[in-house]
Amino acid sequence: MNQHQLSIEARFRPEVLERILRVIRHRGFQVCAMNMASVVNAENINIEMTVASQRSVDLLSTQLSKLMDVACVQIQQQTTQQIRA
Repeated sequence: MNQHQLSIEARFRPEVLERILRVIRHRGFQVCAMNMASVVNAENINIEMTVASQRSVDLLSTQLSKLMDVACVQIQQQTTQQIRA
């Protein structure tokens, strides 16, 4: 399964995190790790997350960018993790 690190900058709204997580789930990705912090002006938040899937992360990035309150989505890194049966 491929893991991808994303950096998302979004406007701080009560529903924005729920919308981001819904898109991640609907696109077939699993959240492995997440860290969220508000920016100094408190109008924006930065979300750093690691997601995993066999699917292309480019599709997820494009869909997240379309969300109304999301300003920027950057793909930081990709790693491959072997899952043993």
